[in-house]
Amino acid sequence: MKRSSRARMGATVAMGAVALALITGCSSEESGGSESTDKGNASPTQAAKALSATELEKLLLAQGDVKGYKVDAGDDTLPNSKSEVKTDKPACDPLAWATAALAPGDTEASASNTLAEDKAASATAAPESVEDAFDINMTFVGLSSYDGDGAEQAVKAVKDGVAACSGGYGMKAAGENSKVVEVAEAKGSGQGDESVAFSQGVDMDGEGTATFTTEVVRKGNTVATFYTVNFASLGTGKAATTPAALVEAQVGKIK
Repeated sequence: MKRSSRARMGATVAMGAVALALITGCSSEESGGSESTDKGNASPTQAAKALSATELEKLLLAQGDVKGYKVDAGDDTLPNSKSEVKTDKPACDPLAWATAALAPGDTEASASNTLAEDKAASATAAPESVEDAFDINMTFVGLSSYDGDGAEQAVKAVKDGVAACSGGYGMKAAGENSKVVEVAEAKGSGQGDESVAFSQGVDMDGEGTATFTTEVVRKGNTVATFYTVNFASLGTGKAATTPAALVEAQVGKIK
């Protein structure tokens, strides 16, 4: 059953990051630039110990850390576990998990939240249209921590997934199915010890395409993931870009 763009927008807010891509069914053109960075920093030692979920929660961006953004715990919009996000190609799992603010690697230590532009705080007039009201960037942020070289392996799994899943894959979240038709490297922030960004194109039930970009950044044995969506741009083929200020601020809080 096909739904209007407006109805799908409402559904995406309720279903969360991955469900957003699934329900709206957005597909993309290949990103104009690509970048995967590795600054050659020394690998975490085998003795490195993962931070706990509680410790990661304290490292997430909080209200006031970045001006102009509202921070929400994300409990109602993000999947609670990897079991809620499934793909038909195991190599693509890390991509789907990172997009859902879940740990892209093998760890139970993770935390997540969402940050949305606070346009109401600076607005001088009401939005002129429904589209204007939806013209807000929302970023889903995930942190995960690993023992030994687990963080490096997590980033490697994402990089390998971008290559292995370039032709697309099937995905299911919150009971909704979607088809990612294309995966490609994208230009990232270059933050942290190494980073990789990728764009995903998801079919919009035959009603157009949309582009989504996810970035994964490692700092030491902690991995941060960023996924930004702008509801007004769904179906235009234009991907929302994660604000550099958010990436820099979040990576800066990681010890």
